[in-house]
Amino acid sequence: MSMYQTSMVFLVIGSLSCMLGSLMCLSNGNCYFIEWDIISINSSSVVMTLILDWMSFMFLSFVMFISSMVLYYSGEYMAGDKNMNRFMYLVLAFVMSMGFLIISPNLISILLGWDGLGLVSYALVIYYQNEKSANAGMLTALSNRVGDVAILLGVSLLSMKGGWNFLFYVDGMLDMSTKGMLCALVVLAGMTKSAQIPFSAWLPAAMAAPTPVSALVHSSTLVTAGVYLLIRFSPALEETLSKTVLLLLSGLTMFMAGLGANFEYDLKKIIALSTLSQLGVMMSILSLGYADLAFFHLLAHALFKALLFMCAGAVIHSVKDYQDIRMMGGLVYHMPLTGMCMNLANLALCGTPFLAGFYSKDMILELAFMSPINFVAFILYALATGLTVCYTMRLIYYSLSGDFNLGNLYSVGDEAGIMTKPMMGLGCGAIFGGAALSWLIFPCPYMICMSLGFKTLALSVSFVGGVVGYLLNLGVVSYTLNSLSNYKVVVFSGSMWFMPFLSTYGVSKGFLKLGSKYHGVGDSGWSEYYGGQGIYSLVSKGSSNFQVFQDNSLKVYMLSFLLWLIVLFFLMI
Repeated sequence: MSMYQTSMVFLVIGSLSCMLGSLMCLSNGNCYFIEWDIISINSSSVVMTLILDWMSFMFLSFVMFISSMVLYYSGEYMAGDKNMNRFMYLVLAFVMSMGFLIISPNLISILLGWDGLGLVSYALVIYYQNEKSANAGMLTALSNRVGDVAILLGVSLLSMKGGWNFLFYVDGMLDMSTKGMLCALVVLAGMTKSAQIPFSAWLPAAMAAPTPVSALVHSSTLVTAGVYLLIRFSPALEETLSKTVLLLLSGLTMFMAGLGANFEYDLKKIIALSTLSQLGVMMSILSLGYADLAFFHLLAHALFKALLFMCAGAVIHSVKDYQDIRMMGGLVYHMPLTGMCMNLANLALCGTPFLAGFYSKDMILELAFMSPINFVAFILYALATGLTVCYTMRLIYYSLSGDFNLGNLYSVGDEAGIMTKPMMGLGCGAIFGGAALSWLIFPCPYMICMSLGFKTLALSVSFVGGVVGYLLNLGVVSYTLNSLSNYKVVVFSGSMWFMPFLSTYGVSKGFLKLGSKYHGVGDSGWSEYYGGQGIYSLVSKGSSNFQVFQDNSLKVYMLSFLLWLIVLFFLMI
């Protein structure tokens, strides 16, 4: 067996085992907490901790299942790569880091998975060794370092409590000032990993990685790490300012991502922006206090988003490696199986009734409309929902239906069986996954009482967004240059509100340049002169002088004796 087949078999077995463990924990109400001391420093014990409950088992099961499908899919997608085994090892290291993160309730042990994800994601983003990939990898790494520093500061903050198992401290064990600081640091870490405003620029840039990596990163691993951390921390977020800030920023993120996707022409970036929008949905409902709903949407979204990326990879693989959707069109006639799976994933993303996305998104929107949110958050929810359907219908028009825009030399088809079999597996998940998860996670359903207008608002906004998205691209507007008349608005909306520019040029010309000046004046200048090097030269000169006295030289003793006589003579006078 090839490596991708072996990896897939082991991961599928692991996924089934974890799902059985999750079902047992759900039925028995058990939670296993394993801890052992590594070292004790100043009465604070550095411990390795594992938590095995229904949530960690279920998330591990989904991560392993999606990873197995991605690795099998990579057997065909990466077949021409000379370093295919290296790619497989990197993906497996990525999955292992995510596993460490999932089962760690301890800020010390969580750093293993957290930093592992950052390191391996950088290696995967720069896998195609060119300048664009290098820039994207550096942006990804530097953005995520902000969250790493926040986690380290949280470790130092909890050290005065004698331990780092945050599950023991989030329920009323901390005073309000410490709790507020800890929540602010954890929210900052979660926002960097899940790419909320103002750290959103790295997520579309990470599309420089191979498409199988994008399917894994943007469905169940890297970008969901921040959401999962905040789900574990959710009891501590009650009655803190961080909760309100998170609601505002996540609402702006899902609106900004939906708006940007309607102006984007890169197939993978459109799907990346849709991921960003759904991360905003998860973060916003989490900030309203519904952590179980955020987890539900995280799992349902992982299924259809991995499927959507796999379909996009199959399309890109067939159309001569183009990613511009204007170069596609009419693919449903040439790739019927891929087109069916892509439509299925798109419909699940839009929240079409009785697909995976419907059960989570509909409940999230209804509970958000019932919650005491202000008018701004309500409008952001409604606009983001409509924009999701709008850019989805635009994507369907340009790639699957519409005019056939490929050149004469093309070979488009569904002949690659290794790529289509995983898509079928995830397609079943996109159909049945939402219903199965809702029965498992919510055995007692929520009681939602709303007026008819609010109850049908989500479907109404989705219908209007779909109609607008399809009609605006039916040929008249698409092939004219009407956007030039509103050039500034189009550029602002389509460039993620200038966030990539501010995250790269602004930071390098601002903070980094100022930091290099301070480094030149301080660390390498006066601090060095009066610090390390100054003390070194003073001590070395003093020791050489003392060495002369210790050599027992007669001349030194005679000179010293004469000096003492002269001093005594002047004192006597």
